[in-house]
Amino acid sequence: MAAVVAPTKEAKMQTQSWWTMLGSTNIRVPRLSIGTGTFGWGGSSAQTRLGFQECVRLLRTAYDYGVTWFDSADQYGSHPHVREALKGLDRETVVITTKTVARTGEQARKDIQRFLRELGTDYIDIVLMHCLVDPNWTKTMRPVMDALTEAKEKGYIRAVGVSCHDLRALKAATEHPWVEVILARLNYSGVHMDGKPNEVIPLLQTAVRNGKGIYGMKVVGQGELTHDPEKAIRFTFETGVVAAITIGMVSEAEIRQNVGIVRQLFPKV
Repeated sequence: MAAVVAPTKEAKMQTQSWWTMLGSTNIRVPRLSIGTGTFGWGGSSAQTRLGFQECVRLLRTAYDYGVTWFDSADQYGSHPHVREALKGLDRETVVITTKTVARTGEQARKDIQRFLRELGTDYIDIVLMHCLVDPNWTKTMRPVMDALTEAKEKGYIRAVGVSCHDLRALKAATEHPWVEVILARLNYSGVHMDGKPNEVIPLLQTAVRNGKGIYGMKVVGQGELTHDPEKAIRFTFETGVVAAITIGMVSEAEIRQNVGIVRQLFPKV
């Protein structure tokens, strides 16, 4: 009798689809999202600095390639660009993430209403508390969490979560029941991450077991690993801890390249 050979990680991935469910959120996403916050903060980013119409064209180009998930944030200044890109598209075919830096419940409520107006939509798929660095955020951010929960109950938000920039803050997120989605920094080199890969990956494994939907950022190390994007993208997916990734692409060539890499890993439609 022939020996049974266990499938490789690559073989397992190739039996999976370009589309996946994001944890327990019931939100169906493509494996690749286009980020709008490269070198972004204070209302500007590499994407918005392309110019308004060029950034809109970039988002629509991504959509045409099947990248139907737009990752935005208040601090990137990209809400108006997403709004314009949505015109003429079926809203239900697009996943929109945005992020708030609110530190009070009142500010979070105001942010959500403003975000809805700026994005030109009745609902936002995912809203994250942005750039958490306090390991005690589950206590200090409780008013914001409550405000986002209220918004979810009213149908303004489909899922809530966090993006962390501290290892202890990330650990809290992997265990807390309020968190549905985690945007996590992950790459093979450990650059611009909350910790080394061997520190971060076990935490994210815990998050997966707890039903969190995880998507990876800084996959190409904020540009430092773009000399071999296939290696960077393959590593992140082969960790088995991310459902998808977001990359801040700035040209059709980058979109085409990264879509090609991800579709090789997940060829099923």
